Amino acid sequence: MIEPFYSSFNKDFIIAHGDSFQLLKEFDFKFNMIFADPPYFLSNGGISLQSGRVVCVNKGEWDKGKSPEEMNEFNMEWLKLCRDKLKDNGTIWISGTYHNIFSVANCLTELGYKILNVITWQKTNPPVNISCRFFTYSTEFVIWARKCHKVPHLFNYEVMKILNDGKQMTDVWRLPAIGRWEKSCGKHPTQKPLSLLTRIILASTKEGDWLLDPFSGSSTTGIAANLCGRRFAGIEQSEVFCEMSKARREELENINARESLCRHIVDLRTLSNKEQPSLLKEDPMLYGKLPFE
Repeated sequence: MIEPFYSSFNKDFIIAHGDSFQLLKEFDFKFNMIFADPPYFLSNGGISLQSGRVVCVNKGEWDKGKSPEEMNEFNMEWLKLCRDKLKDNGTIWISGTYHNIFSVANCLTELGYKILNVITWQKTNPPVNISCRFFTYSTEFVIWARKCHKVPHLFNYEVMKILNDGKQMTDVWRLPAIGRWEKSCGKHPTQKPLSLLTRIILASTKEGDWLLDPFSGSSTTGIAANLCGRRFAGIEQSEVFCEMSKARREELENINARESLCRHIVDLRTLSNKEQPSLLKEDPMLYGKLPFE
């Protein structure tokens, strides 16, 4: 049994501290959805512009560049482990840039996943290109795939239409990068915006579902999951970011803080005239065993 680093009072948010490659082998639980933001392998001394200042883009040792062979080996291993943790009708979302996303797509295909879409996330506020020698980087990609070719997946088509003015949602999403309001407990160097995770969760899960993030960082996936009435389990190797995840989740216990987050997230504002997503109140044991047991 894995001892959680932190578990919320009603067990809808659980974090384990450690190496995903090891911990994913140590528990037997099937999730409805997985979101993963694996290393992009970009920390090779590059520079960018943030708030008018030139800064180094290095994120840490975990993001150091790898050879194509090493990258493929890394992606094959974690995607294989995650496939074993998905329900047969479950889906997985993986974010990336051109540096790693093609490797991820090839590994998904080799492992028997079925790729459903490749979402282009167009950032409304990208950093400028300080070299002025090529186009400004303003997009990232998110692959959506299901576990089995012949087992239907969940897609909340009507909800997506509501969020897109009654029209079919396309595979290009124009959403901002993280704002200051998402950094109240600190900032992870590769933190994804709540607006992106909220849309992913609303698209492919239902209330009460269990979500896994094997590279959970500061647990944006978990915060978005709880705001949408879903449950979350994350694995993070950095104790600093486990502590940040705990602080972010405990902040949700403040009704004013939770409502403020919902007001900032465009999709939750759009759905606000319907039943408002909220933290789960049921006894978690009604749903059987918990992750990491």
